[in-house]
Amino acid sequence: MVNSEKEITHSKAVMASYGMGAAINQFFRMAFVAFGFYFYEGEIGLDVWITALGYILFAIWNAVNDPLVGYLTNRPFKFTKKWGRRFPWTMIGGIPWVLTYILVFTPPAVDPVAGAWILFGWLVFSTCLFDTFNSIWWVNYYSLFPDKFRSLKERRTATGIVTPIGIVGITLGGIVPPLLITYGVPTTFIIQAGVVSIIAFIMLMLGIPGWRDDPDSVEKYLEKYEKEKEEESFFKSMISTFHQRSWVLLLIIYLTWQVLTFCVQASIPYLMRFVLKMQASAQLFLQVGFLIGAIISIPLWVKLANKLNDNKKVYVIAGLILVVFSIPLSLFANYNILILLFILWGVGLGGFWALNRIILSDVVDEAVVNTGKREEGIYSGIFMFFNRVAIIIQVVIFATVHTMTGFVEGADSQSTQAQWGIQLHLGIIPAIVLLFGTLLFWKFYDLTPSRIEDVQSKLKQMGL
Repeated sequence: MVNSEKEITHSKAVMASYGMGAAINQFFRMAFVAFGFYFYEGEIGLDVWITALGYILFAIWNAVNDPLVGYLTNRPFKFTKKWGRRFPWTMIGGIPWVLTYILVFTPPAVDPVAGAWILFGWLVFSTCLFDTFNSIWWVNYYSLFPDKFRSLKERRTATGIVTPIGIVGITLGGIVPPLLITYGVPTTFIIQAGVVSIIAFIMLMLGIPGWRDDPDSVEKYLEKYEKEKEEESFFKSMISTFHQRSWVLLLIIYLTWQVLTFCVQASIPYLMRFVLKMQASAQLFLQVGFLIGAIISIPLWVKLANKLNDNKKVYVIAGLILVVFSIPLSLFANYNILILLFILWGVGLGGFWALNRIILSDVVDEAVVNTGKREEGIYSGIFMFFNRVAIIIQVVIFATVHTMTGFVEGADSQSTQAQWGIQLHLGIIPAIVLLFGTLLFWKFYDLTPSRIEDVQSKLKQMGL
């Protein structure tokens, strides 16, 4: 394998600071995915299809917004030379992002039937505002990784540090909100939102050193931009990425993985309140369960990736493990058994967390060799686009299942049929979705170890 002259160019402290971004992202993800949809349907009592429509519009807006943000922030600005290419945007988007989370859980105090469309409007407004700032932050934060950490060794080292820090965010997202929430008392959701925002702001400040651009990378980028100065249109740049097979296959498995994780995480409050009939505080043990599985397994996944030197194979293994342990989540309604199953489920989840940035970096590197341009922002934006498509699929699954099984919005209890519907969208349905994506990725993804080695060699020759 061809390596750069110096494989590790950043300290572990810088890598850890960069990892605070993963912590914030996962912190919000856990809280928002677990309680957002449930809050409007289960607590406020808004009709499930009106809630779903609000989420679909929010997801569509952000699906369009994310690639556009990636495209617009890919160009140089007046502040680029002094402050960097990505760092200013992480601050411009990050600060309002962590504050607007509170708005999602402070809807107008109106009757959920008579004022349904007022609640709908607030749902769309607050989620779109929250996620627009998230897009500005996330696209630039994620785009920084392949540019800042260039060699395979440094990327794997950084991943081994960043991923556990991201798990800290997931842990806080799984523990903090349930401890502050009481089912049936909507005002407690406002309290958790305020506490979550304060914690996220502290994380944001800790991430500043790690999100600063490397001056030499900024200089090379500006020099290359000045030489070329030809700028493709947004749609042409976006469409051109889909000519790359590895990229299309990565998007498919990423989409199906996100559908599974969204379905599982968003199902937990329904499971706890209506199936297990337990308080919100008890759900943290389920979430801690899959975190234990992920934390234990991540070093093993990184070690396996280094040993096999085959990122594709490791990714497929992780996908199959997630499928296998998602299915029994639908088959048991025993709290202790579910804790054990979530630990095993977390093992597969840890594989995706450990490999996501590495796989994306491989794909972006191949694109750079093919085009001669570094357009990480567009790729990260499209990545987020498919994250939003996953939300649409998840809410449609929930709305369809709840309608077919007779779920009653805002009720204190649900029928046996409705409880079975909750268990279906907890495990079996999203497992089938991920199995489809994993098999396609296994069959057609073409970035083999030898191909990646060839790409790394060409990047070095190109000075990129």
